[in-house]
Amino acid sequence: MALKKKPVTGMKDMMPAEMEIRDYVIHLIKETYKTFGFQSMETPCVEHIENLCSRQGGDNEKLIFKILKRGEKLKLDTAKEEQDLVDGGLRYDLTVPLARYYANHSNELPAPFKAMQIGNVWRADRPQKGRFRQFVQCDIDILGEPGCLAEIELILATTAMLGKLDFQNFTVNINDRNILKGMAAYCGFEEKDYDEVFISLDKMDKIGAEGVAAELTGLGYEKESVDAYLKLFSEIRPDVSGIRNLKEKLGEHLSVSAADSMEMIISSVEAAKECDFQIKFDPTLVRGQSYYTGTIFEITMDDFGGSVAGGGRYDKMIGKFTGQDTPACGFSIGFERIVMLLLENGYKVPEKGEKKAYLLEKNMPREGILKVLEAARADREAGKQVLIVNMKKNKKFQKEQLRAEGYEEITDCFADRMA
Repeated sequence: MALKKKPVTGMKDMMPAEMEIRDYVIHLIKETYKTFGFQSMETPCVEHIENLCSRQGGDNEKLIFKILKRGEKLKLDTAKEEQDLVDGGLRYDLTVPLARYYANHSNELPAPFKAMQIGNVWRADRPQKGRFRQFVQCDIDILGEPGCLAEIELILATTAMLGKLDFQNFTVNINDRNILKGMAAYCGFEEKDYDEVFISLDKMDKIGAEGVAAELTGLGYEKESVDAYLKLFSEIRPDVSGIRNLKEKLGEHLSVSAADSMEMIISSVEAAKECDFQIKFDPTLVRGQSYYTGTIFEITMDDFGGSVAGGGRYDKMIGKFTGQDTPACGFSIGFERIVMLLLENGYKVPEKGEKKAYLLEKNMPREGILKVLEAARADREAGKQVLIVNMKKNKKFQKEQLRAEGYEEITDCFADRMA
């Protein structure tokens, strides 16, 4: 069987230029989030299959890389069902593992717990630009905080990090599941139909209001309800005034606390933000994961045409492990999309100290090499990044390459000059 040089479909090899940016962005994420009080933690990449298939991950549960049982537990000849063969899977996100982690360690953790987790996740999805089957997620979550302070801090921390990467023209779009439900109820939709209605609504940015109307009526919903529903969206302003008007119009169909919380989040973020961006109330924002229970948000960029971060409140998930609900809210950065945008824009990682290269002549004797190593050590102690390489025949071209990599100081090392 011939060996294959290319990576498995949906995976990719990382070249040094990309890795430099990836490492820098991860470092910046960690340092920024630490200034907001988030603490690093980690969960295994393999989760119990029962946890991954708990009907909380939406369509992601159809994309799980499942893992066969090992050793004597794997009995292919007698297996009748999938559960006879599978007991684990690669995590498809970091939220379900975090819920299990908190349920297992809550007595050892501060309350509230501000968690920061960065790691690979896997989905058996169809690969496309900016989307792979293995990719990095960067999550921050606040567990145990029932009030909107959690949402405010998550948004401020995430936007502060994007601002440090010089991103501009981005928007935080925010909504609340309770507002979605209140609008649907006001227009005559039954609770059992909410999920189906919201799936159609989520396509508003792709097919427009007419497309959503056609889809809903095609599903058998009353034209009167559909028309009222879409008219409601057309009348809402994307700011706090829109929330206030909804609170007045929907009456008993919308809890006052949900509307007041949304208004508080938007006004607080506007007042305390550390970089330039817009925050917009978007009543059409749905987000597909079924575990969201309240506030939901996404960050979109004009230059990208899609979301680069998303999250929301999931107050019921931890309770599925413990039997007692725990307030929880999180925000996840689309790390791969951020890196892709930086690469496309020719982003350069800020230099930390000078970069110096030593070129060793061919057959440099031991004494000469030791002197170069001693000089390089002194340079590193002075904060320089040092490269030692053998001199090539085409020294001019070699130096051009090194300068392109940022090595401005290049020293030729010959045996007769190292004495």
